[in-house]
Amino acid sequence: MPTKLQEYFPMIRSREEIMGLIQDTPAMFDTFRSWQPEQQKEFLDFCSGVRGVKLLYDSFFKAIMNPERDPARLNDLLSLLMERNVSVVAVLPHEGGRVTPDTLVVMDIIVRLEDSSLTTVEVQKYGYAFPGQRAACYSADMLLRQYKKLRDSFSQEKKQMNYRAVKPVYTIVLYESSPSEFHKYPDTYLHHFRQTSDTGLELELLEEYFFIPLDIMNEILQNRGIKSRLDAWLAFLALDGPEWIEAVLAAYPEFRCLYEEVYEMCRNLERVMEMYSKELQELDRNTVQYMIDEMQETINRQDAQLAQLRKLLEEQNLQIQKLRTQTSQVE
Repeated sequence: MPTKLQEYFPMIRSREEIMGLIQDTPAMFDTFRSWQPEQQKEFLDFCSGVRGVKLLYDSFFKAIMNPERDPARLNDLLSLLMERNVSVVAVLPHEGGRVTPDTLVVMDIIVRLEDSSLTTVEVQKYGYAFPGQRAACYSADMLLRQYKKLRDSFSQEKKQMNYRAVKPVYTIVLYESSPSEFHKYPDTYLHHFRQTSDTGLELELLEEYFFIPLDIMNEILQNRGIKSRLDAWLAFLALDGPEWIEAVLAAYPEFRCLYEEVYEMCRNLERVMEMYSKELQELDRNTVQYMIDEMQETINRQDAQLAQLRKLLEEQNLQIQKLRTQTSQVE
C-alpha cells in the first residue's frame, strides 16, 4: 500500500524495494547492519515516504541549500529572516581562522552578499553546543577574515587602512533543540540581536545575530498553522511529518520541486546511506561531548560545594578555638 507521501511523489520507492536493493549490495548491507534498529527504521521511513527527510542533518541541508548550485533558495530564506532583499554572490571556503590560540572556528555555510557583507548559517542539533559566546566567536572570525584581506589589499596599494570599508557580518543559527534561555519566550521563534547604545547614539558596529529555535517554532505552528513563507521554509527544513509536508504544499505549492529533489536524492541509496552514516557519527561525537560537558558541570558543582564545606569547617574551627581560649582565661 502506498504511503501518503508516495501519492505526492511517485518516485519514492516502497520499503520492500529499498530493503531488496540494500540486501543485494554487500557494502550497503554491511553499513545498514552496523546501525542501531531505531536508526535502520528512521532511514527506511524517510526513504520510503513514511516520514519526510530530516533536512537539518548537515549533509542534507548543504545538498539542498547549496548556494553554488541554486542561490535562489538561500537568497529567499535569508531575505525573509533579515527582512530585506539579499543576494548571495559567493560561497567562501572554510579558512579555519583562529580567534584564540585554542579555538578553531569552522562554519557550516559562509557566504558573501551583494553588498560585500558576510553571513554564516549554522544548523545546531543541540543548543548547549552553540551558546551566545560561540556565536560571538563566529562573528569575530568573519570580521577578522574581512580585516585581514582589506589590510593586505590596502598594504599592496600602499594606502592607509580604511576601517569604514569593513562590512557588516551576520550570524544565523538554527537550533533543533534550543537552549533553555529561549524557552522563556514561547511565543517567539526569531530573535534578532544587534549592538545598541543606552544613549541613543548610533554607530555602525557591524555585528548582527539571528537565532531561530526550531523546537519553539514547531510548537507555534502546531497552534496556528503555516501563516507565512518564512513559516513554510522553516517547516520544510525542520518538520518531517507527512501532515506538515502536505500543509507546506497546500500553502506554497512551489515547494514541491524542493521535496521532489529530496526524494530523487533518496533514490541514490549508496549516497544517502553515506550521508546518513556521516550524520550518525557526528551525533555520536556530540553525544559523547555532551556527556563530558555534563560530567564536568557536575564536578564543578561538587568542587564548589566542597569549597563551601571547607569554609564552613574553617569558621567552625575558629569558633571552637575562640571558645577554648575564652574557657582557659576563665579557669
